[in-house]
Amino acid sequence: MDASMKTKLDGLVDEFDRLTHEMMSQEVASDPDRYSKCARARRPLEEVVRVYREYREVAQQLAEAEELIRSESDPDMRELAEAERDELRDKPAELENELKLLLVPRDPNDDKNVIVEIRAGAGGDEAAIFSADLFRMYSRYAEVRGWRVETMSKTESDMDGFRSISFRVEGDAAYSQLKYEAGVHRVQRVPATESQGRIHTSTATVAVLPEAEEVELDIDEGELKFDVYRSSGPGGQSVNTTDSAIRVTHLPTGMVVTCQDEKSQHKNKAKALVVLRARLLALKQEEEAAKTGAERRSQIGSGDRSEKIRTYNYPQSRITDHRIGKSVHSLDAFMNGEIQDMVDALTSADRAEKLAAVE
Repeated sequence: MDASMKTKLDGLVDEFDRLTHEMMSQEVASDPDRYSKCARARRPLEEVVRVYREYREVAQQLAEAEELIRSESDPDMRELAEAERDELRDKPAELENELKLLLVPRDPNDDKNVIVEIRAGAGGDEAAIFSADLFRMYSRYAEVRGWRVETMSKTESDMDGFRSISFRVEGDAAYSQLKYEAGVHRVQRVPATESQGRIHTSTATVAVLPEAEEVELDIDEGELKFDVYRSSGPGGQSVNTTDSAIRVTHLPTGMVVTCQDEKSQHKNKAKALVVLRARLLALKQEEEAAKTGAERRSQIGSGDRSEKIRTYNYPQSRITDHRIGKSVHSLDAFMNGEIQDMVDALTSADRAEKLAAVE
């Protein structure tokens, strides 16, 4: 391991120990905000510190075995030392490679909650039904992770589907796990409305936006236009008979967000602003990335059938992620929220790509 990498890792260990000590102090432990802030700062360091400590321990054991081989006169003891050396010989290099991956710069959004927006693409009613299937898939995945899901707004179709649905996912590092879901999802199956048994291809687009905190993005109320109107579609009696729905327009960008799910106008306004803030943060980050010359592909695309990140093939019970060429053959389980293996594979591929770029 070169000196610069060692120096960086030593500094991370010191920071990890400092944060651990702070969290154990009575002053911080009794202040929920400070404790939460320390915990968020400490969490990303846990794995790299664990691996680095293992690396140092293995390196020390290897050095001791080498020294014993050189100095020991007893053949049996020397044989034991040689066996230990042979067992440990490749371990430091393996751990160093793991550390390099862990040192790849983290996405600053990884620890954030997210706003997920699903929209039916090509395929009419079947695309809307598929959008509802994706919403259930993410909801069940969130349930397994212990995350909280809150619907922000939705437009339903005539066949228990969603023309569009926006929901908030609150949980530990939710964005780091869900960000790879952004893009066009394609489904191939026989729709319930198909009388001749023909397979149709439909699409839904998924956008995953990191939730913006107010301190990150200050919105000038003077740049917002609020329209109040009567909610439509399914809902409680008072939802459909009072002017509780909200349409917020951000005048500088023309961005529009609507929310009508709540009976309270105030609650609909609050939800709409959460979604608007997330969209504006994503736009700001894309502009900043473009200024520094980074290439950032659009999350959504046009929704055309030819644009896809993943295909759900029902006749073959196969899901294929085209970005990494990975297929799994347990479609029912996948649609029931068991997507972690795919998420892990996408995360590993992304880390490897970033590591190759900096080496």
